[in-house]
Amino acid sequence: MFAPVRDGLRKEIMSENVETVRKIRVKWVRSSNGAKLPHKRTIKALGLRRLQGEVIKEATPAILGMVQSVRHLVEVTEVSES
Repeated sequence: MFAPVRDGLRKEIMSENVETVRKIRVKWVRSSNGAKLPHKRTIKALGLRRLQGEVIKEATPAILGMVQSVRHLVEVTEVSES
């Protein structure tokens, strides 16, 4: 699972060198039936269209905040750059 964002991590992610921005894979694993409307909208805003769908996003503070709000519905892994 994905750990909460710490202040040091935000600075590391938002470094001036664009090539060092990390990427994360977000996978929708639990249904949003019965979830609050803001959580459903966050799932849609992340670009997830259906259950078990995956998207790869840059780990910016905005995306990390969105993932944190729906952490009970998604799985997050870091994408290795190879």
